[in-house]
Amino acid sequence: MVRDTPRAAERFAAPAKRTVSNVISMDDRTSRGDARGMLLRDRRYCIRYPFAADVELLDLESGTKTVGVTSDISMGGLFICTSKPLPSNTRLRITLTRKEQKVEALGVVRIVKPRIGMGIEFIDLEGTHHEVLRRWVEQLSKSR
Repeated sequence: MVRDTPRAAERFAAPAKRTVSNVISMDDRTSRGDARGMLLRDRRYCIRYPFAADVELLDLESGTKTVGVTSDISMGGLFICTSKPLPSNTRLRITLTRKEQKVEALGVVRIVKPRIGMGIEFIDLEGTHHEVLRRWVEQLSKSR
């Protein structure tokens, strides 16, 4: 389980009371769908590689659970194939499972493709989970 690390708390916690909905606080950014109107932050900054892993998602505000399968992954995020994608800007706890290895992270929905899936940006990964993700991506980049 991803714990609230001091680093994450400094970046995401509101100075007032702490609730699940304000532990992760990011600017609301939406894409209009055309590349010219996109902010630099809305664009991917890591190469994504084809990758299949089971995914469990927990919406941090509503408590809704969703499952899916990844189609690609990078150090910055992933795409999850699911018939019921969550709304843009939804903050999530993500659990990826592949070959008895797990990666747990906090993320936010950046792109929604109805009935297809959603693009997720990683917000925070603890050290051990970051290392597993790094190994996965490193292996994928070498196999190209």
